[in-house]
Amino acid sequence: MNNKDDWWKPGIIIFTKVSAAVAIPIVIALYLGKYLDTKYDTAPWIFLGLTFIAFIISLISIWRSLQNYISKLKEEEEAKRNLK
Repeated sequence: MNNKDDWWKPGIIIFTKVSAAVAIPIVIALYLGKYLDTKYDTAPWIFLGLTFIAFIISLISIWRSLQNYISKLKEEEEAKRNLK
């Protein structure tokens, strides 16, 4: 970042993306699972299954985000080394 006053912005962006990666799939799974369990009278199995799938999706999303940020940090570090 060029501006020293904006040092906190990347952290907020990362936090927002990771929070969304966790919250969105799980909230969708919870509502959809409750609806489908009510519709098909299968409580709590669809609810639990969709929640588990959403948890796995969240983990994969967080892992990909982590790998992306690590590669960006490595690129920035390499660029700094080349400038010296």
